[in-house]
Amino acid sequence: MLSPEAAQDRAGALIERARRAGADAADAVYHADSSESIQIRLGKLEDVERSESEHIGLRVFVGRRSASIGTSDLSDNALDELAGRAVDMARAAPEDPYAGLAPEDMLSQSPFPDFDLVDQDEPSPQDLRETAEQAEDAARAIAGVTNSEGATAGAGHGIFALATSHGFAGSYATTSHSISTTVVAGEGSGMQRDYAWRQAHHRGDLPSPGEIGQLAGERTIAKLKPGRLKSGPMPVVIDPRIGGTVIGHLINAMSGSSIARRASYLLDRLEEQLFDQAILIAEDPHRQRGLRSRPFDGEGLATSGRNLVEGGSITGWLMESASARQLGMQPTGHASRGGAGAPGVSVSNVHLAAGNVTPDELMADIKEGVYVTELFGMGVNGVTGDYSRGASGFRIVDGERAGPVAEFTVAGNLLKMFAALTPASDLEWHRAINVPTIRIDGMTIAGD
Repeated sequence: MLSPEAAQDRAGALIERARRAGADAADAVYHADSSESIQIRLGKLEDVERSESEHIGLRVFVGRRSASIGTSDLSDNALDELAGRAVDMARAAPEDPYAGLAPEDMLSQSPFPDFDLVDQDEPSPQDLRETAEQAEDAARAIAGVTNSEGATAGAGHGIFALATSHGFAGSYATTSHSISTTVVAGEGSGMQRDYAWRQAHHRGDLPSPGEIGQLAGERTIAKLKPGRLKSGPMPVVIDPRIGGTVIGHLINAMSGSSIARRASYLLDRLEEQLFDQAILIAEDPHRQRGLRSRPFDGEGLATSGRNLVEGGSITGWLMESASARQLGMQPTGHASRGGAGAPGVSVSNVHLAAGNVTPDELMADIKEGVYVTELFGMGVNGVTGDYSRGASGFRIVDGERAGPVAEFTVAGNLLKMFAALTPASDLEWHRAINVPTIRIDGMTIAGD
C-alpha cells in the first residue's frame, strides 16, 4: 500500500500519461485498504483473515466523450497501457453533453483540514483475539444464551487519493477498529439470534468488549417466544440502530442524478414542507473522528456542513457535476468515487436532531403499537415512496414495551411517514447516520 503522498503522486502520473495519449481532460482515483480480523466461536479460534487491496481508476475525456477504466497493477507499463486503452475507449463512446470534470473555480485547495481519522495504535493479532474472546464470553454469560455464531475483532487502514488534469491533487488516510458479537438463545424451533456491533476510527472510541457482548446477549434473550401482531394501522416506534435507514431513504431520493432522471418521489417537492417544522437533519463532513468525515469529495470539491432538512423542508439536492449541469445548478461537494466509473453521490456524517421527549414519553400515549428493532428486505420504491419491509420487535401496550413480536410487515409511504415522524431525545453519535428513537404514526401492520 502506498503512502497518501505517494498515492497522490501516482494518480498525478497517470493523468500525465492520459494527456500524452490524447485525452483532453482526465482524473485518477486511488483506493487502498488493508484489514485484519480474528473470529472466535465457542471460545475457540474460528477464523483469521488478512486482506489487502489496491486499485487505481482513470476517467478520460475526449471532447464530450468519456470512458473509465481501472487496474490493480500500478507498474509503469500497466499504467501506460491503461491510459492508451482509456483514450481509445473514449473516442468510441457516444457524446454526453453533461460529461466533464468539476468546475475548476470550485476546486478545493491544500492544505486540507485534519479530522483525526488515523489511530496510531495498531493492535496485534493477539490483541484482536483477546478482544473477540472477551466479547463472546460476555455474551455467553447472559442467562438464556445457548449458542454462539462468533465474535469478531478487526482493524484496518485505508488510503484515498485523487488527481485531476485541471489542478486538483489530494489524499488522506483513515483507520478503522470494530467489534461484533452474534449469539443464539433458546432451543429448536424457538431459537432466536441477535447481535451487537460497533466501529470507530480510533480503538479508544469503542465500548469495551464486555459491553458489546453483554448487549448482544441481552438483545437475543429478549426476543425469545415472540408473539404475533394483528393487522391494521398503529403507531410504530423505531429503535436508533435501524432508524437511520429511514433517513437513508430520504438521502437517496435527494440525489441529483435521481432528480435529473425524474426517478425520485421528491421530484417537484423542493420547497414543500415534508416534515414537522421542528425537524432538523444536518450533515457534518468535518466532524472530528466522524465515520464519514472527509476533506474533499470525489471530484476534488471542498466539503462543508449543511442542513439537509430545515424548518421541515429539504434545502436542495445532493449533486456531483454531471447531474448539476443537467439541472442547471452547481455541484454540492457530494461526489463519491469507487474504483472506476463516473462519480456517484454520497453524504458524510448525518444526524436527525434530538427531540424534547424521552423514549418513554414518546410512547406514553400509545395504547397499542409496536417497537421495531429489526427490518428485513428492501421493499422501498424510490420513484413512488411506497414502503414495505419485514420486521420484528416488541409490542407496545399502554405506553410500555411488552413482549417480543415477529413475522410482521410495516408499510406506508415515505412522504406520509416523514410528515408523521417525531424524534425522541436519546441521540447518540457513533454511526454514519445518527438518529434518536423515532415514532411514526399511521403506519400499516400486516400480521395475523
